[in-house]
Amino acid sequence: MRILHLSDTHVTAAGTDEDGVASTAALERMLADAGALPDLDLVVVSGDIADDGSTEGCAEVRDRVGRFAAERGIPHVYCTGNHDTRDGFGAALGTGHLDRNGDDIGRAGPDRAAISHVGDLRVITLDSLVPGAIHGVIPDAQLAWLRAELATPAPGGSVVMLHHPPIAPFPALAAIGLHNPDDLGAAVAGTDVLAVLCGHFHLQLSGTLHGVPVWVTPGVVTRADLTAPPGRLRVVTGAGASVVEVGGPSSPLCYALHARDPEAGTVVFEN
Repeated sequence: MRILHLSDTHVTAAGTDEDGVASTAALERMLADAGALPDLDLVVVSGDIADDGSTEGCAEVRDRVGRFAAERGIPHVYCTGNHDTRDGFGAALGTGHLDRNGDDIGRAGPDRAAISHVGDLRVITLDSLVPGAIHGVIPDAQLAWLRAELATPAPGGSVVMLHHPPIAPFPALAAIGLHNPDDLGAAVAGTDVLAVLCGHFHLQLSGTLHGVPVWVTPGVVTRADLTAPPGRLRVVTGAGASVVEVGGPSSPLCYALHARDPEAGTVVFEN
């Protein structure tokens, strides 16, 4: 199973994010450069779909990613991020699990959590959104639902997707990541979960959570530049994405993609 993993599109009806970055153009550039990827089975977008949380922003991403998916005859699946709103997400995306024709195929869980199947693979999206906050939390109701779903293995295993990573390379990122990672880890440990897929940090990162592989994909709209001096945050242009392969001999196999952009690396902000 070969997955194109996008995140942090930050699209608005105006076409730019709050920092003035041309977010719609960044998404189009990434999709264009991913167009030659062979044998894709699924496209996922792990949150921060609309920078302003609007229905219109979510619909823009749905339509553009949906066209990419329809051309390949594959589903596209979304989850909420901290910039999204549950109302705007639901109005444009329903459960967030859409088939090749854009029809909703998801089975809803608590909040905006949902589940669907792509062949033998079970795809579970969690809603880590805490309205008004940057960090994320998986509520107890979702954790109970997740444990109940995972109690029965899927023929091809499962992939869990949420916005906020349960791992972080240093404390400043952990502070804005998932605030109850051990609760999630306890729910997925010893199950058929092949990978936990996340976004939010705008960088590529891998690790494990209670023995389960975790992959954080770079952002589409901008990239966090970790060559900045300690204590400084530098964000630069340059659309990124990932390919995630599950079920093969090296599963999960993950690698980053970077769109061709003559302005890649331009500083958006630094503090």
